[in-house]
Amino acid sequence: MLKTIVAALLLIQNPQQRTIAIDERLADDAHIAIGDKLIVSQKPNAAAGDTVIVSAIIQRGADPAEIARSEYQVRMHLDQLQKVAGYGDRVDRFAVATRGAQATERALADINAAAFGFEAHRSKDIAVETSRTFQVVSRFHKAIGFITIVASTIFLLCIMLLKVEERRRDVAALRLMGISRATVVQGIVAEAALLALVGCALGIGIGWVSSHGINLFYQAHYRTPLTFSLITPSIVALAVSLSLVLGIVAGLVASMRLVRTPPLALFGR
Repeated sequence: MLKTIVAALLLIQNPQQRTIAIDERLADDAHIAIGDKLIVSQKPNAAAGDTVIVSAIIQRGADPAEIARSEYQVRMHLDQLQKVAGYGDRVDRFAVATRGAQATERALADINAAAFGFEAHRSKDIAVETSRTFQVVSRFHKAIGFITIVASTIFLLCIMLLKVEERRRDVAALRLMGISRATVVQGIVAEAALLALVGCALGIGIGWVSSHGINLFYQAHYRTPLTFSLITPSIVALAVSLSLVLGIVAGLVASMRLVRTPPLALFGR
């Protein structure tokens, strides 16, 4: 706040002094603060240039397209930019804000029909095109998730089969005491479902800690507020439902295999 007031006082003392805004990465790397004077020129180390004051430091947006690019960003007045770029009245691209889908369609049609070489695109279409790498990574993560679910299902089934086999005599005693098959099956299924939910809770906890660590590392590495890993309520709900269903299925398979065996055969007779 104090630096902003200092910059404002400098502008009041010299109203002809121009201002620019710089990227926070440039401010950190070049040790530039608000109120510092810089020389803006077409050529490096050029004596002839415009002296400007840094009036603001821009925080980088959460744009995936900026992750792979390491260049700095500087925002200046249009006439300053024209002088530095040497483009005159030409521009490479510009953004137009519209209100509603119909206005967007009219703007696209008018701009594309204005002259040869004009090409208008929706901002969301450009975002999709520039995020192809992230889409590939997302598909890769889905494939890993599917393989993990299949492997965990097999692992859970093996655990339940081993646990049930170890309790052959207990199940045989319950059957000889008059406990019905349905009751035995319900007990084993409930145990399998509880085991699956406990594993799901541990997995969600490990995933949350890992996701937090990934975000801390990559946000510091790329110096961006972009979220690289995210655990949403929908993901948690999907994980819990899958764990519960797979646990019930594994318990049913293991228990049905056991209760179909005669009690005396379970005792080894």
